[in-house]
Amino acid sequence: MASTVIEVISPATEEVVYTVEGLAAEGVDRVVSRAREAYVGWRTSPLGERKALCERALAWFEANGDEVAAAVTAQMGKPLGQAKGEIGGVLERGNHMIAIADETLADDVLPEKEGFTRYIRHEPLGVVLDIAAWNYPLMIAVNVVVPAVLAGNAVIVKHSSKTPLCATAFEDAFRAAGAPEGLVQAIAADHSVTELLIKHNGVDHVSFTGSVSGGRQVNRSAADRFVEVGLELGGKDPAYVCADADFDWAVANCVDGAFYNAGQSCCAVERIYVEAPIYDKFVEAYAAKAREYVVGDPTDEKTSLGPLASKGAIPFLKQQVQDAVAAGARLVVSPDEFTTPSKGYFLAPAVVADAPQECSLMQEESFGPVIGICKVSSDEEAIQYMNDSPYGLTASIWTSDTERAIRIGEQIETGTFFMNRCDCLDPALPWCGVKDTGRGATLSTYGLLGFTRLKSMHLRTEIPG
Repeated sequence: MASTVIEVISPATEEVVYTVEGLAAEGVDRVVSRAREAYVGWRTSPLGERKALCERALAWFEANGDEVAAAVTAQMGKPLGQAKGEIGGVLERGNHMIAIADETLADDVLPEKEGFTRYIRHEPLGVVLDIAAWNYPLMIAVNVVVPAVLAGNAVIVKHSSKTPLCATAFEDAFRAAGAPEGLVQAIAADHSVTELLIKHNGVDHVSFTGSVSGGRQVNRSAADRFVEVGLELGGKDPAYVCADADFDWAVANCVDGAFYNAGQSCCAVERIYVEAPIYDKFVEAYAAKAREYVVGDPTDEKTSLGPLASKGAIPFLKQQVQDAVAAGARLVVSPDEFTTPSKGYFLAPAVVADAPQECSLMQEESFGPVIGICKVSSDEEAIQYMNDSPYGLTASIWTSDTERAIRIGEQIETGTFFMNRCDCLDPALPWCGVKDTGRGATLSTYGLLGFTRLKSMHLRTEIPG
């Protein structure tokens, strides 16, 4: 059977750190068949058994957290402390989904109707294909794996070729927890084999996290079948800093929101609008805070900004900054101010003030440690600029006025609206987006129900006459 070998290159050293055997086209039927066999038994298992299995799998992550986090850092370059933080995120999200499973998956019982029993059942979909991204490789995958298993599905995890060992971690966790064979499978695959999986009649749901172009391709691949497709795609998330904000809090969090994980977050702060009275002060303070970052070896505890996961991202990000400056913006923090390793995919922070709204830095997803800041004269102007985007994942406002935040938030085209925080998921809230950010939701009761289908039970219990 023909197969491919996937080489995982460390973005910090540019050396091959892992090799993984990729699934061959001939192996697709076997993987799907194993998942379907597992699903047939699992779909009727008691919910208590499903919850207990997921609890044991999460316990495996907790017990093996240091090893799993080290593998994340080696694969995609995230500073080790941040990679360890992902373990905590996996536990928080997974435990919340377990906690809400009984109430969420219970039958919906309708009001009494004489002679009838009526209720709505939430049944599993079947086999879920999770195509997970590399930037938060554990937390993105857990959003699908745990709720899908809780709902009674089997899961095939196809992780990014940059982070294939993260899929393996989920298979290992569920195997150690005593899952039926094939219930959670990890595969590595190229685009052509992944497309075969998407098109396979034995796959009932596809969840994809990645680029807009990738989402369109997944959608096209699934178009010939009536299969569920969930898409969590790009973002160009805005922050609006008001004059009445807690200034130091807003500065610190907008810096962290832009540069955490080297800016490689779907919900990173990617453009900032600042009310005119505090604009100059904000830019100065923001630049000072950005200069505190330490760029370097992600295994060094002093490092706060590691390499980018992709070498190809660097010229694009540099061009975004150059184009903004050419259009009249000011480069107030240059990557040249930082000391960076001579080897690896490193790019230090860039802070651009007076960024024109129409420039790429304020319009196209950056996904890296660059940020544009723009002055606004009113809430109305801020709303106009914040909505001027093909994306809509999250947006944030920084203000001491809750009513103002609600009034503005209700006008912003976004999946999540934050006040005085950013770049954060609460597992009790649905993670979703609008426009080119995608469709569907993960987490919360809505995310859990997304891995089920409705069945109406309409039972006549009394025969007339």
